[in-house]
Amino acid sequence: QVQLVESGGGLVQPGESLRLSCQASGSISSYTMAWYRQAPGKQRESVAAITSGGGTKNYRDSVKGRFTISRDNAKNTVYLQMNSLKPEDTAVYYCSHPPTNWGQGTQVTVSS
Repeated sequence: QVQLVESGGGLVQPGESLRLSCQASGSISSYTMAWYRQAPGKQRESVAAITSGGGTKNYRDSVKGRFTISRDNAKNTVYLQMNSLKPEDTAVYYCSHPPTNWGQGTQVTVSS
């Protein structure tokens, strides 16, 4: 299976933006891809998913209108644009070809 490597996390203030990237080591063009997150003491939860061609995207209710998932199959990369970040978005964010292929995660911290 391909290796997934996330990047782009960091510390931002509420209301700011971040763009996460997920670089795959091989082709992901036929895969539905997803972003998940896990906050301290909480279970991992899905954030967004995108079908292989990018035609269908799904989001959890709490991020709708603020987060956008996209992909560039030519670059084997999936993105998560996160706007209007809130403290409750603080978590480790994971890229995935669910259910068995996961990246190592990137930390996102939203704090004033």
